[in-house]
Amino acid sequence: MTTLARFLMFLAFSSALRVGMGFDEEGESEEREKVKEDIFVMGEPKHVVKTEAGNMKVFKGFRGKISERPMHIGFITMEPKSLFIPQYMDSTLILFIRRGEAKIGSIHKGRFVEQRLKVGDVYKISSGTTFYIVNTGEGQRLHIICSIDPSESVGFGPLQSFFIGGGTYPRSILAGFDPQTLTAAFNVSSEELRVVMTRQESGPIVFVPDAHSPSMWSKFVQLKSQDKLGYFRKMIRYHERSVFNQEEEEESKMTWRKLFYSLMGKEKSRKAPKAYNLYDRKPDFQNNYGWSTALDESDYSPLSTPDFGIYLVHLKAGSMMAPHINPSATEYGIVLSGSGSIEVVFPNGSSGMNAQVKEGDVFWIPRYFAFCQIASRTGPFEFFGFTTSARKNKPQFLVGASSILKTMGGPEFATSLGVSEERFRRIVDAQRESIILPSASAAPPDDHREVEEELVVVKNVRAPKVIKGLNDVVMGSE
Repeated sequence: MTTLARFLMFLAFSSALRVGMGFDEEGESEEREKVKEDIFVMGEPKHVVKTEAGNMKVFKGFRGKISERPMHIGFITMEPKSLFIPQYMDSTLILFIRRGEAKIGSIHKGRFVEQRLKVGDVYKISSGTTFYIVNTGEGQRLHIICSIDPSESVGFGPLQSFFIGGGTYPRSILAGFDPQTLTAAFNVSSEELRVVMTRQESGPIVFVPDAHSPSMWSKFVQLKSQDKLGYFRKMIRYHERSVFNQEEEEESKMTWRKLFYSLMGKEKSRKAPKAYNLYDRKPDFQNNYGWSTALDESDYSPLSTPDFGIYLVHLKAGSMMAPHINPSATEYGIVLSGSGSIEVVFPNGSSGMNAQVKEGDVFWIPRYFAFCQIASRTGPFEFFGFTTSARKNKPQFLVGASSILKTMGGPEFATSLGVSEERFRRIVDAQRESIILPSASAAPPDDHREVEEELVVVKNVRAPKVIKGLNDVVMGSE
């Protein structure tokens, strides 16, 4: 997306938010035409890595007063037999394996560890942690969705990679040092360093050749952790013999072996931090219309830093997640399958967005804003996402058997709506389901007629005018 396009989108968002929050200028119309842009659906992603072997693209989060903690969303796609080369980043990543299988190698408590991941696994990579990713799925692409916490970012972009592996493309961070500094630090000759630092030119995501290939990566990535260091020694000796004579090999005190040890740790692998599989977890809520589950720091302690939560929702065709608010966090969602609509409401009761979304779309819901998700009638609607709090999420539902209206309902609510308590109760009690609700077509044929008549009365009540001041935003008065 160009700078101009981003600027125009920001102006559109600011204008819509100004009206929605109630800051309309004197003399302007009390009602404005609904902004056409889907302002809570994140725009086109930016490619931060793109090679023949895979890519990584990032949806950049919104920064502003209503987004107290911005979050970026990343999509990593890797072809079969590919490697995301060793690096560390300025942002903490929470990985979710959408499709395929992966192997993550990293440094944990000063030692080299590996973790195998499958579909549904959640795994954390902290900022500053050296890691690599290998697609281990046989003939299958690897798809990873990740949250990106920019709170520790150096500010060069949505995230910054510092490649340790590399060559001419990408350049390793080691290549930036003076050659004399490196030869002294590694205690090797300049020729040895040149060979190490200039061979890789295929990009940050590279293909791992077949096992029949002599490439050093071909067998290395397939070995068990305890065998890797031993095999790496063999590859080092083979590589050194092909480049240097026997005398130089004996004299060299720091070669590929020492370089590998210094970067990935000399000791054998210890047990890696565990992953958490969302699909193996029993849903927190389930009824005939769908299910939902949420993951917090009490379930998976690595979420406590960067203080993110995770959720997964499956709606059957035509069902909806009841209108609700999240009083403790902003939510970011990714459509995993199917299609549906997302409705978001501004604080003054006007529509902020009613957008159609499909697989691959990314949306976000500001903290405190009322919203709901509705599955299309053509099939199930599944979405996954992150929240900006690792504490147990306690959404407040506005409609349904467990709603605020149901729990607090009484003469005060009836008076606030301008109807009798009996009529108010009839409307509130009509919905017997909670949290995930059926659509009108899925409801029993005789249950909703009377409710529809009562709702007409409520809809005919005059809506408040656009609010003119900050204090009125809270109370909703004219």
